[in-house]
Amino acid sequence: MKLLGAPRQPFVGLALVSAIGIIAAEVFPLPSVVLTATAMILAVCILAVACWPRLLATYAIVGAGFFVLHNFQTKDTEGQQLADELGSRPRVLTAIGCVTSEPKTAPSGFATFLLKLKSIDLEARKRSAHAIWQVRWKGAPEFGDELKFSGTAEPILPPRNPGEFDMRSYLARRDVRRRLFVRYPEDGSLIRHGGGNPILRAAQKSRTWMQNALCRGLEDAPEVQNFLSGIVLGLRHQTPEDIEEPFQQTGTLHLFAVAGLHVGIVAALLWMLATVARLSRKSAAALIIPLLLFYAAVTGVHVSSVRAAVMSSILLGGFFFDRKVFVMNSLAAAAVFLLCWDTNELFSTGFQLSFAVVGAIVLLADPVSGLLQRSSAPDPFLPRTLVRGARRWMHASFDWLCRGSSVSLAAWAGSLPLVVWYFYIVTPISLLANLLVVPIAFFILAIGLLSLLSTPLLPGLAVIFNNANWSLARLVLGIVQILAHVPGGHFYVEHPHWPEKLVAKITVLDLGAGAAVHLQTGSADWLFDCGNERSYQRVVREYLHWAGVNRLLGLLLTHGDALHLGGTGQLLDDFRRVRVVDNPAPDRSTVHRRLQRLFQERGIQSEGLTAGDSFRLSRDVIAQVLFPPSSFTSPIADDQAYVIRVLVGPATSVLFVSDAGTRTEDALLSRHSNVRSDIIIKGQHHSGASGSGAFLDAVQPRLIIASSRDFPDHERISDAWAEELQQRGIKLFRQDQTGAVTLRFSHDGWEAQSYVTGETFRSASQ
Repeated sequence: MKLLGAPRQPFVGLALVSAIGIIAAEVFPLPSVVLTATAMILAVCILAVACWPRLLATYAIVGAGFFVLHNFQTKDTEGQQLADELGSRPRVLTAIGCVTSEPKTAPSGFATFLLKLKSIDLEARKRSAHAIWQVRWKGAPEFGDELKFSGTAEPILPPRNPGEFDMRSYLARRDVRRRLFVRYPEDGSLIRHGGGNPILRAAQKSRTWMQNALCRGLEDAPEVQNFLSGIVLGLRHQTPEDIEEPFQQTGTLHLFAVAGLHVGIVAALLWMLATVARLSRKSAAALIIPLLLFYAAVTGVHVSSVRAAVMSSILLGGFFFDRKVFVMNSLAAAAVFLLCWDTNELFSTGFQLSFAVVGAIVLLADPVSGLLQRSSAPDPFLPRTLVRGARRWMHASFDWLCRGSSVSLAAWAGSLPLVVWYFYIVTPISLLANLLVVPIAFFILAIGLLSLLSTPLLPGLAVIFNNANWSLARLVLGIVQILAHVPGGHFYVEHPHWPEKLVAKITVLDLGAGAAVHLQTGSADWLFDCGNERSYQRVVREYLHWAGVNRLLGLLLTHGDALHLGGTGQLLDDFRRVRVVDNPAPDRSTVHRRLQRLFQERGIQSEGLTAGDSFRLSRDVIAQVLFPPSSFTSPIADDQAYVIRVLVGPATSVLFVSDAGTRTEDALLSRHSNVRSDIIIKGQHHSGASGSGAFLDAVQPRLIIASSRDFPDHERISDAWAEELQQRGIKLFRQDQTGAVTLRFSHDGWEAQSYVTGETFRSASQ
């Protein structure tokens, strides 16, 4: 196939038709009978094309082949069959299987890994099984271990809030349909060591040895250890989030993904060693290719590392045939190889980013570099030998800068659409960050590899190399931290959607017993509560990025419950100059008192509004504080929670009651407060008593959005109360079923939509 006038590069066309065939199979899956007939027809066509080859027919056959292959790989899989057999509810069982992925241990002590099943014992009936499950166990498994577990096989739940990572879809692409939760360490036992793929097992052991070698002499610098393990060996999961986030904000997170840069450096060093050993080019290629593939295995068999290893192998393989190998053709060949291995890789973020970035560099870097170099090129009629001294160094430096800038610009342009779609972030600062950081990363990786080579023979020299890397790692971390805080260096953009003309939008996130409500009106963004630390990190922060919130105008804290305000400290690190409205009622919450001390340390003047006060969220939205009154005290935090009535436009009102119970409701009624509202957003009182009949008569809501969870009992909505709402004609969105709920307010009315079920309730609904 000809591409833009380039020499013939057949794999480019093959990669394109392969992708088209896989996408067609995803959109139009075939029934089993039709699929079998299609495969038989395809086999006949392959024989015909083999006898009478034609270019277009070959491309059509390849596309059809991948169409059939993807159907076979995704239809009636082992994981799906076992999931259908177990049903949709959790099942207690015993499972035996082999660990097929590197275990990742959380701070809680639970290790998460994939288990290739051999058998399961369910309801005193043992049967063989070959599905792959995800396991959580508070133990210390190793790759290849054969283990026996007693636990609960649970369906993998979909995300419950916008912006959450969809773990269920991600694992389903790998045919992982169940999660086995093993509660206690003694519920798992080792049968034997040393199972699984021997090459991958050797790679895992090699990685452990390499990590120890790279970190020798750096025991007092865990931050640097994690950084070096990530950049040299791709151990990204060991990198703390507070280190990883600045790399994401500066567009340099790719340093932790072993890819072309890493594999290229390894190949260059191995080629230098082969040159010193005076090996022929063919002998050097024969030695380097398997070592590159093993390096890809050592770093985790990720798409980026496999792609780079395959590309490099194809380029080096050209020496065997004395033919020039084209980079774009090699890139396309790597894509075809990976799709043959697993057609589902086409839909993975790593696959798309890896090939988009390298493709953009191949196509754009040289033209952009040439364009930049023309602006300062010397007189074309002047021989280069006459350009001397400072001018020669100046031109050489500018040429290097142009080449580096063109690669950085091409990579940024190639990744931008995918980064915006998947991560909702734009990083203009990455153009500068990569120019500064990538050359240093080159030396870090090179010195790391020298450390690995010298460790067996000269361990003292290896420690010197490691300390040199300590200095370079500190330099990179410092540069990235500085650039991450450059104003305008990065910003988040709202997930692409159809434009809406709204007066306001309210998103009630599902945090179980906690709470976080985002109010968006005009250009103002407010949060009512922010969840605890874990909820803020995993849900609220990701949601705010998804919503494109770069500046938070205000934060209202309803009461001193850690599940409602425990994440405030982290939020204030992410958003500076936030207006804080804090409940002034005294409480016994240690988290709340610690937070108030943090306000004093940072010079934050929180506002303690009480009943009768109001504040404006935007021109069309006003918030009225109904409770608690000034000087109110209560030994129970839920009884002193804020009750806020938000007026949206001239005719709609929303009542936020947080975790208030019947005592608060009775106080509001006795004070004759105007609680009439179209919508109630509420949590659950610690006693389980809230939403009394008298209070509902006073509010007369059309819709109630209420948090609910199974444990503890008082956090669950009672069946009797739900039935009472139904009799009153009040629509209930209970968040254990709906997940997050989004309210959209226009001049004509409002609507509420569930994130999980997609159910919509409108103000005009009967």
